[in-house]
Amino acid sequence: MKLVIQIPCYNEECTLPGTLQDLPHKIEGIDEIEVLIIDDGSRDKTAEVAQAHGVEHIVRLGRNRGLANAFVRGLEASLAAGADIIVNTDADNQYRGADIPRLVQPILEGRADIVVGDRGVASLPEFSPLKRLLQRIGSWVVQTASGVATPDATSGFRALTREAALRTLILSNYSYTLESLIQAGARRMAVVYVPIHVNPQTRKSRLMRNIPHYIVNSTATILRAYTMYRPLRVFFFLGGLMITSGLALGGRFLYYYLQGRGTGMVQSLILTAILLIVGFQTCLIGLVADLIAFNRKILEETLYRVRRMELRENNSVMENQG
Repeated sequence: MKLVIQIPCYNEECTLPGTLQDLPHKIEGIDEIEVLIIDDGSRDKTAEVAQAHGVEHIVRLGRNRGLANAFVRGLEASLAAGADIIVNTDADNQYRGADIPRLVQPILEGRADIVVGDRGVASLPEFSPLKRLLQRIGSWVVQTASGVATPDATSGFRALTREAALRTLILSNYSYTLESLIQAGARRMAVVYVPIHVNPQTRKSRLMRNIPHYIVNSTATILRAYTMYRPLRVFFFLGGLMITSGLALGGRFLYYYLQGRGTGMVQSLILTAILLIVGFQTCLIGLVADLIAFNRKILEETLYRVRRMELRENNSVMENQG
């Protein structure tokens, strides 16, 4: 059983040494542990620091492409390195390496496809009251959208099985944390949360520049991912809302018309017709989007099989070279 610990990095030459030193070298049930660094276009000596600390795998991206892209590239490289389990952690040493055995345990026991570290965001002293509130609201929204119990939706400290990594497809440019959970819920993967500890903050978050930036990007990511995997619900909800509003206005017009007071309410009748027509069209769009979603599932299954075939070929080449 091989574990690869991947660490996305962007200008982390100061924090990376502490993160690497904190990683475990032995875990019960794991035969091999290797570390993989994704250098996301760093302008400092992040890659050199990783080499100096004996990191086994370094993936260098030509320019900064964002955390979501670095996470996906890390999964691809970890799978190519023969990982059976992949652990993702942050380079700023926010998460404790001592919690990695706890993180992989549900996978070793066969209880989980994905394990996420729960920081207990509702009580973290490092977070401001507003940030704690936003974290709780965001986790509730993701839980509602994914159907998976989600106490800490934005935690990047997580472990994935080989199969879960092969099936992970991240399209967002902002972050992988929210979209991957909604995707896991849609695919009925077993997601388990385990309590973890966090280290004192070493630097400000680069993902959350400010509250409005976080809200806008997180909301867009959740809406996009949920609409992608649950299009019928989204469009039927919107269409039903319009149809209900149209019927209510139509009922109001009919009430006044039967009482002989319908004169001058032609605008309500026109608005009723518009809402009903647009509502029905939105529901039809939902049906079309649902059919497209089925085609997307077929394409995702094809992509999954292609990834497996590529990994098998790569493993065969490596064995022959060895």
